Amino acid sequence: MLMIVMSAALFGFIFCLSPGAVLAETLRRGLQGGFRPALYVQLGSLIGDALWALLGLAGISILLMEPAIRTPLAVVCAIYLTWLGFRSMYEAWRLPAPTDEASPQTAGAFLTGALISLTNPKNIVYWGALGSALAGIVGDTPGTGQLAAFFGGFMAASVTSCFISAGLAAWLGRTVSPRGHRISHGVCGVALLVLALLALNGR
Repeated sequence: MLMIVMSAALFGFIFCLSPGAVLAETLRRGLQGGFRPALYVQLGSLIGDALWALLGLAGISILLMEPAIRTPLAVVCAIYLTWLGFRSMYEAWRLPAPTDEASPQTAGAFLTGALISLTNPKNIVYWGALGSALAGIVGDTPGTGQLAAFFGGFMAASVTSCFISAGLAAWLGRTVSPRGHRISHGVCGVALLVLALLALNGR
C-alpha cells in the first residue's frame, strides 16, 4: 500500500508542478497580488484535479475522450486561456497596481483556477492513461482500498504543490524588478496563448 501512495504522490507532484496553464496563471497572479491570490488559483485547480482523478480511477475518463465531449471542453478551455493570455500581455505593457487580498481580482483567482482545471483536455488524457497504469503498479485490477490510497496520495501531493507554486510565485513578485515583472507577464501571456492553441489542436 505504501508503494501505491508513494507512486501516487510522485505522479501528483509531476502533474501539478509541470508547466501548464494553471502554473502560468499562478505566476501571473503572484506577480500582481502576492501569495494569497496565487494560492487561490492553485486551490481552485484542485476541484478539477480531484474530479478528473476520480473519473480516471473509475475508468470513466476513457468515455470522456470521445470527440463529442472533448471538443466542447477544448473550445471552452482555449477561449478562456486566450482571454487570460491577452490580459497578461496587456499587463506586460501596462503593469497593474498591486492588489490587496480582498479585491475582486483576488476573489476571482479561485474560480479561475477551477475553470482552467475543469476544462483542460490534458487532464482527460492524463487520467485516462494513469487510470490504466495503476493496474500495472498493483499487478492486478485495483481494489477499492488501493484506489482510495492512490487518490489520497495524489491529492496530498497536489495540496503540497499548491503551497510550493504559490510561494515561488510570491517570492518572484517580491524580488523581481519592474522590468522583470513585464517580462514575466509577457512570458505568461505567450505561454497561455500557446496552451490555448494546443488545447484546440488536441480536441
